Amino acid sequence: MATFTLQATPSDGPSWLDLARRVEAAGFDALSTADHPGLAASPFVALAAAAAVTERIGLGSYVSNAGVREPMLLASEVASLDLLSGGRARFGLGAGHTPAEWLAVGRERPDVAGRVRRCLAVAEAVRALLDGEEVTVDSPELTMRAARLDKPRPVRARIPLTIGTANSRLLRWAGAHADVVGLSGLGRTLPDGYAHEVRWREADIEQQLGCVAAGATGRADPPALEALVQQTIVTDDAEAAAAPTAADVGLSVPELLATPFVLIGTEDEIVAAVAVHRRRWGITRFVVRADALDPLTPVLPRLAP
Repeated sequence: MATFTLQATPSDGPSWLDLARRVEAAGFDALSTADHPGLAASPFVALAAAAAVTERIGLGSYVSNAGVREPMLLASEVASLDLLSGGRARFGLGAGHTPAEWLAVGRERPDVAGRVRRCLAVAEAVRALLDGEEVTVDSPELTMRAARLDKPRPVRARIPLTIGTANSRLLRWAGAHADVVGLSGLGRTLPDGYAHEVRWREADIEQQLGCVAAGATGRADPPALEALVQQTIVTDDAEAAAAPTAADVGLSVPELLATPFVLIGTEDEIVAAVAVHRRRWGITRFVVRADALDPLTPVLPRLAP
C-alpha cells in the first residue's frame, strides 16, 4: 500500500545505531536525516554509521539545503555513502529556508526565486556528477569549472533523487526529472526563520499535484509522490488529538485529519487514511518523524506494498 521512511538525527552513537537497527527491523523502507548545519549532526557521517549496522534500508538526506551545499561536495558525499552502504544511498535536495544557514557560510539568503534557481542548478550539477559527466557552470547562482567525480563512483548507475518542496517551479521540475517528489506542504517561512505556514488544504494539495503532473507530461515513468508527515499519533480519539494542531495551523479538525501531512487515529483509521491518500492523491510514500517509530511499528505490516 505504501512505504515509510523515518527521519531522525543522532544525539549519541549507541542510540543512533540502535535506532537504525530498529528502523530496519520494523519494516521501514529507509532512514533519513535532516541537513541543518549547526543544528544537527552531519547527515552523511550519520548515515554511513547507520549503513554499518543495517543491510536493507535506504539511507539519505531529507533534505540537503542547495543554498549552502556545493554540488561537488554533495556528489562526493552521496557517492561515498552509496559505496559504503552497498548501493543504498538516496539523495534529497531542497531550496532551503533558514536564514541563519546562509549567514553561517557567509552568504545572504536569496529571495524565493533565487533559492529556486540555485536548487535547480545544484540538482542538475549533482546528478551530472553522479552520472560521471564533467560539469562546468557559470551563472549568478552557481559557478563550477571542469568538475568531475572520478572517485568514489557510486555502486548504482542511478542514485534516486528526491526534491522536497511546495514551490510550483520546483514541483514542475521534479515532475519532469526527479525520482521522488517530496510534498512538504510548507509555505512561507515565518519570522523566526524556522517555522512555516502550511499548505495542507485540499485546494493546496490539488495545486501542488497539478504542478507535478504538468512537469511529468510525456514522461513514461512519473515520479513517486511522498508526503512529509509532521505528526503521527495512534489514539482512540482522533478529533481530540488533532484539535491543538488544527487550531495552531488554522484548519478545522476534519480538514487536518484529511491531509496526508498528519496521521492521527486508531491503527485502523491510519491504515484507512493511507489507502485514501493513495487513491485520492497518488501518494505512495510517507516520511515520518522519529517519534513515530514506536506507534507505527505495529501498523507497518498492514501498510506494506
